[in-house]
Amino acid sequence: MTASQAQTATEADVTSDLKDGIATLTLNRPSRYNTLTSEVIAALSGHLTAIAASPEARVVIIASTGKAFSTGHDLKEMNAHRDESFYRRLLADCSRMMQAIVALPQPVIAQVQGIATAAGCQLVASCDLAVAAESARFATNGIANGLYCATPSVALSRVVHRKHALEMLLTGDFISAARAEEIGLVNHVVADDDLEHTTRALAARIAEKSQYAVRLGKASFYRQVDQGLDSAYRGTSEELVCNLLAADGVEGLNAFIEKRPPKWQDR
Repeated sequence: MTASQAQTATEADVTSDLKDGIATLTLNRPSRYNTLTSEVIAALSGHLTAIAASPEARVVIIASTGKAFSTGHDLKEMNAHRDESFYRRLLADCSRMMQAIVALPQPVIAQVQGIATAAGCQLVASCDLAVAAESARFATNGIANGLYCATPSVALSRVVHRKHALEMLLTGDFISAARAEEIGLVNHVVADDDLEHTTRALAARIAEKSQYAVRLGKASFYRQVDQGLDSAYRGTSEELVCNLLAADGVEGLNAFIEKRPPKWQDR
């Protein structure tokens, strides 16, 4: 994906922009609360595939327009396709898209305004980092409609302590942005007017680092986090050796010793 290829048409379900190494994907269906229809999931998946292969994209932001970050799956679409095969395909496609965020070489930051519910909350939890506006609210509220948020529970339970996750899943209650920060669902809560600036500033701090180290680091983190202690230390020790011998590892050490800014080669 290049800057010239970035989509800017406001009528697109998901728009894409690339500037200063930061790729921004924006959910752009405000009148439908940015629900994750099959078309939106396909569009997000396509953009993620393009970004994964892009040497220009160093960090990704997932944002949205309107009053909601995303209210999850479109229940009207699901009701109109009351068919087992459709449900299986929709959920499989959504699961692959969420996993693609974790597998993406670049770090992904959720920029959350409004409400993030059900699979929309899952999307926040699936991102590597998240910044929320003070007015943002979160819920896995499918239970209110007789639908336990089973697939959102996968991402939620991996970033939030299981007692907090299960309370959200079984009550469907909304929590504030401040509470979301307390339980680890988001990294930072900022004034609504500062949301975009703060998110981009965080992305920029990551974008200026060695991309070799950043990409190695993201992959390493997810690889070791569920491993046993011995396996985790063996694997990360090997990765650190590779990092030390890589061009950016050598440059980083030399720059530190010589007391000068490093010049990253990203390899």
